Amino acid sequence: MNLDWNFFEEHFPLAVSSLKNARSAGRLTHAFLLCSSNAEYRTAFPPLLASLAACEHPNEDFSPCGRCAVCREMAEGTFPDLITLAPSSLSRIIPIGESEDEVDSMRWFESLFYLSGMTESGWKIGIIHEADRMNEAAQNAFLKTLEEPPPKCMFILTTSHPAELLPTIRSRCQTIQLTDNRCKYSFPNSETLLPILHKLAFESKGSLLTAEDCATALIEFAETLGEEAEKTVAEKWAPRLAESENLESAGKALIEKRIKGEESCEYRRLRDLFLSMIHAYFAQLALLVSNTPAELLPNPELFEHSIRQNEAEEFGADRAFRCLAYAEDLLRAMRTNANDQLAIRAFCLKIAFK
Repeated sequence: MNLDWNFFEEHFPLAVSSLKNARSAGRLTHAFLLCSSNAEYRTAFPPLLASLAACEHPNEDFSPCGRCAVCREMAEGTFPDLITLAPSSLSRIIPIGESEDEVDSMRWFESLFYLSGMTESGWKIGIIHEADRMNEAAQNAFLKTLEEPPPKCMFILTTSHPAELLPTIRSRCQTIQLTDNRCKYSFPNSETLLPILHKLAFESKGSLLTAEDCATALIEFAETLGEEAEKTVAEKWAPRLAESENLESAGKALIEKRIKGEESCEYRRLRDLFLSMIHAYFAQLALLVSNTPAELLPNPELFEHSIRQNEAEEFGADRAFRCLAYAEDLLRAMRTNANDQLAIRAFCLKIAFK
């Protein structure tokens, strides 16, 4: 899926139209809060919004041209005055930081906006991914910058949990809602997860061998998420790594540290989607056995090729809701410090024998 400006203009015409009107009147605000449950939207739209403000040759309707140097650099993440902040620790917290030298902290992020710009456009763009992960001290520190922003700066905060942000932060940002009320499971190899879940649900009852086969397959799938995260981040940072060849060792070390931090965050994102998909499968199975029409399911694609209505009816409502409870137990276990392999095996055994 090509998530370019035309895609968002087609799917969210009111939001995009208001932004273009603001650009044409020279009234783009300095801070936006992008709210969406879709992680791809939260990643793809901020650079496009930044291009809307800084494009050198906008189209007649004031949308970004997508061809000038600024638009290309925004899309590639190589715009010199584009500064991003995201959780980079296993705790996935954005801290305030002890000093401006602490990379990926709020003090470090804010300090960069008071340095001289490196482009002719004069724009400085700050993107805070998963802004709800800022701790309270970081949010309060950032609030001062929102109240008195440096000239020609734009801040774009992205989140799927806007209620976690301080009301004072939300009130100083223009909110952009990009939601289609669906969670799309489009992470790498997600389609191979469905046959495993179907086999576990419909073929493992009373069979230790089948339960173990499913557990092994789920464990192997979970273990590939780290590799996929590294691959995704490597592709994203490739242009900046190429440019870093001319930097001093300290600059290269900084980029390498940020890549490691982003790999950790991407792994957590993929892991959450993995767990969410398991839960969604059994939640929708419970809906099916409760006589919910398949076309009304939130994610009908999860059952498009793998389940028939008579199979759902034979499964039984009591067992379906027990399996859903076991899936919820798995989510709780794997979001704490439980051993992943033990948690997955226990889940599969419960499905097969309880």
